[in-house]
Amino acid sequence: MESMKSTGLGHFPLTRMRRNRRADWTRRMVAENRLSADDLIWPVFVVEGTGVCDPISTMPGVDRLSIDLMVAAVGEAKELGIPSIAIFPYTNPDLKTPDAAEAFNPDNLICRAVKAIKADHPEIGIICDVALDPYNSDGHDGLVRDGIIVNDETVEVLCKQALVQAEAGCDVIAPSDMMDGRIQAIRGCLDHAGFEDVLIMSYAAKYASVFYGPFRDAVGSGSVLKGDKKTYQMDPANSDEAIREVALDIDEGTDMVMIKPGLHYLDIIYRIKNAFGVPTYAYNVSGEYAMLRLAAKEGCFDYNSAMMETLMAFKRAGADGILTYAAVEAAKLLKKMS
Repeated sequence: MESMKSTGLGHFPLTRMRRNRRADWTRRMVAENRLSADDLIWPVFVVEGTGVCDPISTMPGVDRLSIDLMVAAVGEAKELGIPSIAIFPYTNPDLKTPDAAEAFNPDNLICRAVKAIKADHPEIGIICDVALDPYNSDGHDGLVRDGIIVNDETVEVLCKQALVQAEAGCDVIAPSDMMDGRIQAIRGCLDHAGFEDVLIMSYAAKYASVFYGPFRDAVGSGSVLKGDKKTYQMDPANSDEAIREVALDIDEGTDMVMIKPGLHYLDIIYRIKNAFGVPTYAYNVSGEYAMLRLAAKEGCFDYNSAMMETLMAFKRAGADGILTYAAVEAAKLLKKMS
């Protein structure tokens, strides 16, 4: 009798895929991806004052914290094994100007927060956003001239902003503005000032997304934003363009790249990681976070289970790490599971 030719994929009943799923220990043994606290970056919002904990209505479970409370919260995150935070300011509206000068004030809220956190927790990594939207009276990531977001003039200001952050003790400069050429300019500025060991994590593929809405509430830029950001953030229809953007940032000297948003752009994460093999990060943005929170509140599903499944999706797509507002919650769950 002629022998059956093997497809290399196995045949029922000799092959039963469920055998590897029968017990918890076998499921863990054959798991293809792992999530740990090392994969988590915690985005936090700092506000002026002392003892201030200001809940953000569109981001249930997330608060703006004054520097003193921020230092304590970062200590908790550190104890849970979270390696780094990404810090964003809620800027006093009176400090927002068309030239965004507060962005490069060496005594601004971000710089003071970085110094305070580093004084108590020198081993935690601090990532600082470089963009002008928290400081710009127009709410844009770049300077606005006659209704146009200008590129080269903005890059000059971004370099000044990056420099004061590095001087304050920031470990990773994260340009999120999507101006052309800003990575090369910032790298050159940092190196010239003696900060050649400060890393750059570029928002290399940042899409013009509706899912940033709650974040803009958190930093106070949404209410002043005039128009949209489609002339500098990417079109959600495009994926090949993301490859070009990442290639340019790598050539200009970025150390790591980020895709934002994350959950709705898993295909972009996968393509970029496979194309370049560089450290690749996903931002599980405010709207994606809020969707899970609000749906769970309505009884659609269990929040913790949905949150952990979401974070694993980023790992499965190829992300080396995830910026997520659920970082502390996830780290606590992971600690219980270990």
